Amino acid sequence: MAHIKLEGISKTFGAQTALKGLDLEIADGEFFVLLGQTGAGKTTTLRLIAGLEKPTEGRILIDGTDVADWGAAERDVALVLQQYSLYPRYTVRQNLEFPLKPKIRRIPDDEIKERVAKAAKTLRIEHLMERKTDRLSGGEMQRVSIGRAIVRKPRVFLMDEPLSALDAKLREALRTELKNIQMNLGATFLFVTHDQIEAMSMGDKIGVLNNGRLVQVGTPHEVYGNPRNTFVARSVGSPPMNLVDGALSQGRAVTVAGFELPVASTGQTDGRLLTFGIRPEDVFLEPGAPGEAQVHDVENHGVEKILTLRAGSSMLRATVPARTEVAIDEAVRFTWNPDKVVLFDRASGVSLRHAG
Repeated sequence: MAHIKLEGISKTFGAQTALKGLDLEIADGEFFVLLGQTGAGKTTTLRLIAGLEKPTEGRILIDGTDVADWGAAERDVALVLQQYSLYPRYTVRQNLEFPLKPKIRRIPDDEIKERVAKAAKTLRIEHLMERKTDRLSGGEMQRVSIGRAIVRKPRVFLMDEPLSALDAKLREALRTELKNIQMNLGATFLFVTHDQIEAMSMGDKIGVLNNGRLVQVGTPHEVYGNPRNTFVARSVGSPPMNLVDGALSQGRAVTVAGFELPVASTGQTDGRLLTFGIRPEDVFLEPGAPGEAQVHDVENHGVEKILTLRAGSSMLRATVPARTEVAIDEAVRFTWNPDKVVLFDRASGVSLRHAG
């Protein structure tokens, strides 16, 4: 497998800058997820590693070797796209065999048969082997597409939103399957998505990309619990982190929304203009709590309810147990876990934990 390192990568297309000063490291055998909205630079990063684009500035290293002058074939990477790259008139078996048939590879027939059988078993498509791919469902086609990558035994798997065209249930099943495949193969995966649930559930590490710049890299737990700035706080988590402007005064968050709640703080930031961040699961309804709100909306998710609370001029999300009985427009009292409040500088949006 492979260790990938991008050093000072910039990429421009005419007057448009797609990536700016990107430093990125993906460990050998790691499942790395690049998370960002449309236009953030995710696909460009993937294409640069694949050798389909050349960087304007910077170096791309695979296992410590600068691959700037290497073509896509020499880099030995497999690209799986949202659109299925299959031959419709071929059977599933023929599609899986195809990457192994070029004369340049010279793979013995027995090995081809073994690799194809193993990929089919891994992806649970053995029953589809003699079917033409134009007779498959979207999920089946994506499995075959992934199978074509697996049979090649590439050094790196590059996946560009491969699940986004599938329905929710199938997406969930394939998320689990892909993670299992990566662990069984011990392979290096770079998975690109705009879906933060995919990022959180699959990645060993997540890189959050915004306008061609890498904002934060860390484990899902680190990025979720300790976001570098308000952009990451909004991007990671479903529902996202609540963000409320205000200032600290004697260990209390005095918010512009009109409520005051306790915060675990040293007090050194008293009077400073801040944004307070709190995850919905750390907001609680309690009789006699200091915050007052009205229930604006109730989403029932089975095991839990997600409430939208109107607190002064602000809307807050709270994740509460399903047994919690509340009605829309009902007056409730709320508080939050003072130890879980993240303080962001209001002007820069940077977390005070990351500042300096």
